[in-house]
Amino acid sequence: MLSTLKERTGEVLLPGDEFSFDTDDSISLTGPVRPEKVVCGPGLRRSGDRLLVCKSGVLRHKQPHMFWMDSQQRRYVPAKGETIIGIVTVKSGDVFKVDFGGSEQASLSYLAFEGSTKRNRPNVQVGDLVFSQFLIANKDMEPELVCVDSSGRANGMGVFGGGGLVFTVSLGLVRRLLTPHSEVLADLQQLFPCELVVGMNGRLWVKSSSVQQTLVISNLLQSCDAMTAQQRRQLFRRVAQGAL
Repeated sequence: MLSTLKERTGEVLLPGDEFSFDTDDSISLTGPVRPEKVVCGPGLRRSGDRLLVCKSGVLRHKQPHMFWMDSQQRRYVPAKGETIIGIVTVKSGDVFKVDFGGSEQASLSYLAFEGSTKRNRPNVQVGDLVFSQFLIANKDMEPELVCVDSSGRANGMGVFGGGGLVFTVSLGLVRRLLTPHSEVLADLQQLFPCELVVGMNGRLWVKSSSVQQTLVISNLLQSCDAMTAQQRRQLFRRVAQGAL
């Protein structure tokens, strides 16, 4: 299976494609043991001794043995530990309701902020933007958000968004922006220095020195969604020269 997956890395796969264990992947009792555990990412699912593709896209590989499907998906499915940009829609009692772009809204307790107590409540109003992470993300339970990490620190999470702009992009572009040494982010920072908050749910918040630059950055990021690296560099070069 491992050799077949590596050979098909970069190819377009469809739901229903499957991989099975090869004779080369079996462990010999006489020879040295080779740990070849395959880690399945988004779009792949293990079923016994088979690996099934459940989402169309391009097969990607990361050393040593991690594989996932890269697709232009816009529908976000919450996962535990992922950080998102949400909008507070309801404030009722001790719980806030947050819209994160999923099939249902998530709950956010007022105690889920750093330094928050029953007497010292956070100043959260309807319409505020919150950068938070999922504590519970189960298809059978209501999603629950927190604005603190495992050690109780905010670590950049909480209410934010004064004077910026929120817009939506595909989940594929979000993963490209969050990769270490992202080329898209490096090219953008050279063109327009700005503040950027990236949510795994496909929402981006950007703020630059002027409203005009903020709108230009949002249009550039939305245009990069379906561009190749060469097309993106040409677009950024034209913007730097003032052609657009």
